[in-house]
Formats: sequence, C-alpha cells, structure tokens
Amino acid sequence: MRSRVIPVLIAIAVCVVSAAAVLTAAGFVTSAEAQTPALPAVEPSPATAQAAVPSLLPPASGGAPSELVDMAAAERAGISRSVLDLALGAVTCAVSSGDIDAPPTLTVIDYSRPSTEQRLWVFDLHTGDVRFHELVAHGKGTGENLAEHFSDDMNSHESSLGLFVTGDTYTGTNGYSLRLDGLEPGFNSRARERAIVMHGAAYVDPGFATKQGRLGRSWGCPALRQAIAHDVIDFVRDGGVVFSYYPDQAWLDRSRFLHCDRS
Repeated sequence: MRSRVIPVLIAIAVCVVSAAAVLTAAGFVTSAEAQTPALPAVEPSPATAQAAVPSLLPPASGGAPSELVDMAAAERAGISRSVLDLALGAVTCAVSSGDIDAPPTLTVIDYSRPSTEQRLWVFDLHTGDVRFHELVAHGKGTGENLAEHFSDDMNSHESSLGLFVTGDTYTGTNGYSLRLDGLEPGFNSRARERAIVMHGAAYVDPGFATKQGRLGRSWGCPALRQAIAHDVIDFVRDGGVVFSYYPDQAWLDRSRFLHCDRS
C-alpha cells in the first residue's frame, strides 16, 4: 500500500509546482518581491536639510535666518543677538536682491563696543561655527577707545558702516591685506577708492591697549592682531561678507539691506 501512495503524492506535488509556475508567468501570482510592500521614501527633516545645505532665502517669518549660525555658540562667544540678527537679515537681503552670491563666511564687527574688547566675530556659514573672535581697530577719525564718527569720505580716516564683500589679497605697506568692496552708497561704497582693507597691525595688541587705554587706530581699516590676521584673511577672502555695525540712526534708517521690504 505504501509503495502505491508515495508515487501518487510525488505526482501531485509535481503538478502543483508546475501549475504555480504557469500562473506566475501569466501574472496571476506575483513573486515574493512583488508581494512585499514598498517602504515609503524617507524625506530629510527641515532641520536636517538646513544643516546639510544652509539656505540664504528669506525666512517665512520675515526675521533673520538664524539657522545659518549656531546661535548658542554665538551667544557664548559674546555677540549681541540683536546685532547678529541685523547682520543675518542684511546678508539674506543682499543675496535675495542679487547683489551678492550666497557667502561662505560672515564677519561681524560691533563698533558700539570699546576697542579694548574683542568685537569681531567670524562665522562659517557652511557649518554655523564661530571660527574667530578677535580684537579689531577702528579709524583714527572715528574716536578714541569708543567709536563715535563714521564716514565714507576720502581722507577722513574714519571707519565705515554697513555690508561689505571681501575681495582678493595683496601684500602692501601693511603686509598681507584683504580688499573690501562696500555695497552701500553713502556709507561704504568708496572702500576701494579709500583703500579700506583688512590687515594686521602691531598696535592691535592687548598689551598696547592696557598701556594706552585703547587699541591703536588705523586710517579707517579694520586692522587685526598680526599673529592672527593672515589666518582670518585667508578664511574670509573671495566672497565672504563683512557687516560693520554701530547704532548710527542715519544708517539704520537708510540702509536698504536693513529694510529689504523697501527694495
């Protein structure tokens, strides 16, 4: 009896397998791969996307695009949040208006602080990191320890306010230097003509400040410590932006980069 049953069972199994193959080929039975439901694509979260590629588009709220920098690190480095917000808003406006390409770096100078304080910050806009926090001199015509006067006039020896874009470098009487182009007529647009550049200077030194009660002063240039100037210049050159701030009412009222909605 067993010898008869086994051949019958084998024959039935062969028939079932053959039938399954025929049905599959005809499209009535899908493969295991086709039967497995596809997993939905994982979209990057807005935070992840911003971290990977910082956006310089105006934020929906109309405020400053704070995701461009690490705000917690910036505040630990001592920068005023209101000044940084103005700087970020100005950069966003300049990019949106087509005045500049999206910059890789942002340098903020807060001339409302005394020269004896570290009042220059450099941000890497790709990572949001604070890369430098430094002393910076103002122009001889701008004031003593405290800055008071700003101008774009020839031979004024005063510092200028507003948004600049960094250019190329050269070696001149002040050593390794970085050319700056001012973007705001009436406030800094004569920077090239006035030879307003970033450079190192021996008078930008904590020891000098201790003895004199202030840093030494330039002829309007944002001068840095000699020991760090080369590194800062190489980091911000060729398309970075510099935002020079002071609560000057005329500039605050008339700068088109601070009032992008008027453009």
